[in-house]
Amino acid sequence: MSKHERWNALLELLAASGKVEVEEAATALEVSAATIRRDLDELAEQQLLVRTRGGAVAHGVSYELPLRYKSARHASEKQRIAAAVAELVAPGEVVGLNGGTTTTEVARALALRFASGRAESPGTATAGPALTVVTNALNIAGELAVRPQIKIVTTGGVARPQTYELVGPLTVGVLSEVVLDVVILGVDGVDPELGVMAHHEDEASISRLFAQRSSRVVVVTDSSKMGRRAFARICGLDRIDLLVTDTDISAEAAAQLTEAGVKVLTV
Repeated sequence: MSKHERWNALLELLAASGKVEVEEAATALEVSAATIRRDLDELAEQQLLVRTRGGAVAHGVSYELPLRYKSARHASEKQRIAAAVAELVAPGEVVGLNGGTTTTEVARALALRFASGRAESPGTATAGPALTVVTNALNIAGELAVRPQIKIVTTGGVARPQTYELVGPLTVGVLSEVVLDVVILGVDGVDPELGVMAHHEDEASISRLFAQRSSRVVVVTDSSKMGRRAFARICGLDRIDLLVTDTDISAEAAAQLTEAGVKVLTV
């Protein structure tokens, strides 16, 4: 197991229980206790955890893995979701993308789909970009900026280092002046009563504004988020047109979404 894989695993354990014990982690990862101690020391230097005697704890009560360490979680499911969503986007549309690992995969899938131009039926070509993407995620903007067939519009704002998302009044100012055909939202929780949620209120408010500025709202999330609540509410299920997830979603969760008027697509 590489160092990067060990770090991912240690941060997963920390996110699940809020603490990590050296001996337990060494047994679980099948490495020496000395290796785990070095890993924890290095992660502490990056301010990703707080070292304790015999292990480590999370920084606070609500612990969030940085985006660069979340990318390996449910990777295949997110790639399938992204590929399915990319096919639902019509050439020439204006697409909103918030930050997150699943929406990052959607951005990559869109780049592949529109790699050779407008990806449309013969005889329907018109002037302009194959796609316009409006995003508050710095990493998504960076990946798509090199795609000449895709027009990128980035919001201003203050960058959150964990998710690379821009938030704040500057972000609101830009989003308030645009009109979107479809917004594709990554979320941290989906609850049948409260709707969709994010870990942080500033990110939730920007995602809510994305939804308000769009004709269609598509939520992309792996099934592990179903029934999970997060701190800040984005919007109710009545605002969502489509939720795309993997086939591990429970029949009960799918039924609750359908009853709320949300179309569910499993891939």
